[in-house]
Amino acid sequence: MKFGYIRRSAGFTMVELITVLIVMGILGAIGASRFFDNNAFENRAYADQAKTILRYAQKLAVTGNRFIFVRTDGASFAVCTTAACGANDLITAPGGSNSGSRATRAACVRNNVYVASWMCEGSPGTVAVAGQAGVTAIGFDALGRPYTVNNANVSTSLANRMDLTFTSGSNSSQIRIWPETGYVQ
Repeated sequence: MKFGYIRRSAGFTMVELITVLIVMGILGAIGASRFFDNNAFENRAYADQAKTILRYAQKLAVTGNRFIFVRTDGASFAVCTTAACGANDLITAPGGSNSGSRATRAACVRNNVYVASWMCEGSPGTVAVAGQAGVTAIGFDALGRPYTVNNANVSTSLANRMDLTFTSGSNSSQIRIWPETGYVQ
């Protein structure tokens, strides 16, 4: 005996298909804007480069049993044997050259000439670096302990942790330098 109902064929209704397409379009637009936003990648990459430069300077100070300085002028991070970072004080990059990016070519200059072999990296135009006010360089002594150098080239040991914040739009990254040990986190 058959009851009076009509069996529906399997499939989707037009309303369901249109709803799914609209939701996929919205999610795709949000995902694409995040994917094509290069600021987050530049910000993180520059923060990682700065962290590597700081760690390298600390290792050089310990192995060389002398002070090594990292110039932090907002436009670049550069490794030198003195806080002033004169033309004869430049430290060569481990691989023999820096990245050679447009920002690096503009910021890593001595006597109006770009120095490709210098352990120096320029800040991308979209990344801003904020640190301790008045600090122009960070030094490491022969034991790897951090020091700050101010505008008057006065060096003082780091009493509290130092935070360097890298921002690019709504993205931010942070580096911490701990006192006494000089650990760069």
